[in-house]
Amino acid sequence: MASSSDSIYNVLYQIKRHPEMAEISEQDCSNVIGLSVPDSTKVSDSAFYFPDNQLMVNRLSGDFVAQNGDLLDYFYEQTKNTIPDYHNVWVTSSHFTNHHRYFLELSFE
Repeated sequence: MASSSDSIYNVLYQIKRHPEMAEISEQDCSNVIGLSVPDSTKVSDSAFYFPDNQLMVNRLSGDFVAQNGDLLDYFYEQTKNTIPDYHNVWVTSSHFTNHHRYFLELSFE
């Protein structure tokens, strides 16, 4: 995955603008948020960024985190984390074909 993916940005931006389109999964870890959207959601290069029934993990580049802090903060505020800041964001993504959903998990460190 390109660490500054426009595709991942666009999915996160769509979820922020239309939160009703996403399902948030319960997480046991305080620094993680899991999200899914219908696989009918328009995503560029979806087969690459959301591989069928496989997980793809990548760390977002420092530039991506710096340039998109407001968007990432929106999701960070929905975690159970009590630490006031993060420096790295990891993205896990997949296409769960049997559920017809694209899955995204953000891990803030």
